[in-house]
Amino acid sequence: MEPLASPGWSVRPSFVPHGPTAPVTLLFDDDGLTQLAGVYPVAWQTPWSELGDLALSRTGSRLTFSANVGGVRYEWRRRGLEPFEDLRALVLARGGALGGRRPRAGAIVIALVVLVASLGGVIAALLSGGPGLDTETVDAKNANLTVSDLPVGWSTLATGYLSYLVPAAGRVITSTSTTEPAVDVVAPVVTAQFQHCLGVTNAADRVFGAAGQSPDVQVSSPIFHVLFPAETEVATTSQYYRTTGMVRRDVAEMSRADFGACFVAANATVLLSQYASEVTPSKRGTNWTPVTYAKGWARGGVVSVALPGVSTAYSLVVAVVASGHYEVTLSALVPSFAASRNLLDQLVGTLKTRIDDGGGGAAL
Repeated sequence: MEPLASPGWSVRPSFVPHGPTAPVTLLFDDDGLTQLAGVYPVAWQTPWSELGDLALSRTGSRLTFSANVGGVRYEWRRRGLEPFEDLRALVLARGGALGGRRPRAGAIVIALVVLVASLGGVIAALLSGGPGLDTETVDAKNANLTVSDLPVGWSTLATGYLSYLVPAAGRVITSTSTTEPAVDVVAPVVTAQFQHCLGVTNAADRVFGAAGQSPDVQVSSPIFHVLFPAETEVATTSQYYRTTGMVRRDVAEMSRADFGACFVAANATVLLSQYASEVTPSKRGTNWTPVTYAKGWARGGVVSVALPGVSTAYSLVVAVVASGHYEVTLSALVPSFAASRNLLDQLVGTLKTRIDDGGGGAAL
């Protein structure tokens, strides 16, 4: 086939947590699909053999192209119909569907080549778990919450609001030792917001800045939710770091007085940017110190967010738990922080115990 380059897209969900979702250029050739995402482009190359259930739809002046990669459904959207005929021919030639989504054929093993890292200290590369990482991968998975850690009535949710903050459940993300942080239109706003709030320079910032170090392994839980008395979502992301010193240095920054308030506000900016035409920093959050009987370090924050199409006022709650080789982030969307606080305290306590018992070493 003749190579096809199509700019002007956005993608949902992002290929890595907090990763670039716009602007996106899609490159199609005989080998597969290449996505160039972000102002300073991050490239993901996916062969045709790993792309499933292709679909193309047109609504007014908008196009939506979608495909399954690694068991995750990705959607690329753009204004303008210019590439429609070329994409129509491509999708049909590859057995795809027009006007909607084909039934899923099951999970596909992911085979993405990441050429550049994402935000420093969050993620570096989307490589399937390599040699020597088996034990770390299992330990990282076991550090996450499961549905049995939650009260009766909770269940897993395929796609929720937290999908924009938490990568697909069970996807193993490993780091490389030499990568450069990538940014997109959201990342500079989030980075500047967090660093100004916390009073840390980019050079010294280990969360979003140049001083960040990537974990050996990162893996997330499913999103869990309950519908009564109002829909609530909870998920965790576990990171295993090569040395305990890396975690201790992260904890030193995260122990600053306003970390929880600043970190949750940055996460709220990422979440709300998915629904807005412009990236606007969220308002400042407030600190939350989880109360638990378990040993270990934890800091959190809470901020109110206005979710699109939802009349109920919600709060985004984020906490980081650290011990030994592990950092685990708890994310939650709750209609009432006061009513959910006891449960969230318990979940943080569960995570503290889990990473200490899971080989994370002595509590910090």
